[in-house]
Amino acid sequence: MLLSQLPEDVLYHILSHLDYKSLSRLSQVCKTIYHFVNRDVVWRKIAKEFLNTGITRNGTDIYPSIPLKERVKIAQNWYDGVCKRAIPLKWKTKLLPWLQLDGNVLFLSHAADIRAYRLRPDSGRLQRNPFEIYSGHKGDVCRFVLTDSHLISGGSDGRILVHSRRRDKTLELSGHNQEVNCLDSKNGLIVSGSRDQTTRIWSLTSSCPRDTIPMYDRVWSVAISPTLRSFVTGTACCENVSPLRVWDVERSECVCSLGLEFRRGAGVLDMVFESPFQLLTCGYDTFIRLWDLRLSPRKCVMEWEEPHDSALYCIQTDGNHMIASGSSYYGVVRLWDRRQSQCLQVCGPHCVLRMGVGHSTMRL
Repeated sequence: MLLSQLPEDVLYHILSHLDYKSLSRLSQVCKTIYHFVNRDVVWRKIAKEFLNTGITRNGTDIYPSIPLKERVKIAQNWYDGVCKRAIPLKWKTKLLPWLQLDGNVLFLSHAADIRAYRLRPDSGRLQRNPFEIYSGHKGDVCRFVLTDSHLISGGSDGRILVHSRRRDKTLELSGHNQEVNCLDSKNGLIVSGSRDQTTRIWSLTSSCPRDTIPMYDRVWSVAISPTLRSFVTGTACCENVSPLRVWDVERSECVCSLGLEFRRGAGVLDMVFESPFQLLTCGYDTFIRLWDLRLSPRKCVMEWEEPHDSALYCIQTDGNHMIASGSSYYGVVRLWDRRQSQCLQVCGPHCVLRMGVGHSTMRL
């Protein structure tokens, strides 16, 4: 009996004992075997063992449109240091843009504008000219965030602009009197932080802030919990309080502080929720920290140190084992496996940018 004549369940069981190299060689036997081996169900077990393949620890596939075999191939190439380097866009001036990839559209800040570029379906490269430009700021765009229906940006002019992605309509949120360093938005809720030492809570239906929280320190980062019941702020750590604080959304009151041993000036520059109870942070003190919000008191359970002792400006996770951090001083991106203490991969030197798939962003 030929291998291709075996019942599918028997063939699946046989293939489950093969590694990625053996499966790749087996797919070259004939067309029938090739099409069978290329099925996602064959590669799912192997994909869970690789970083950044889009399979989370609970089994959810983040990128169902991309074949698992291709994702395993890319992940292995990253691990071996085999990659193609290409320059998608060029600037004549030195800028540090903020960018986010949503499906096949790349949103990229450029001075006071945010430009949208489509990826070419044939080559995956960016189109030369943007098909949409979101404007309105009188200064540089400091940060923006995407939702299903809106693009929300904060600028150095102290304004927050809510651009509709479905029709030509912009709502201006005025309240901050200095640059808006950070903002986050989920389900119609917007939280912003500014150099003016305040955090403001907004809704998409009103141009006035719902609440204003005095922070008595510059606010560098904010993140709304997936539960929408709380949010976390990161400040410059120039006062005698923890730079990381958890706030109740409804009452606008501080619930708790995270960590008490931060050095003065060890501000928190970025943070991201990996789950409703797990928070990753990074900042000037060169550490990536994982906080467990279920513990009492809430404390850091793991940390990773930047080996070049440089400030970490951005961080992102794939929701599984991979963590990516960016440093502008040496212009590198580091990939970390949360199961290891040492850095897994280094990319650079180049600018620190922000990109990702869907609304799960990654800066590279």
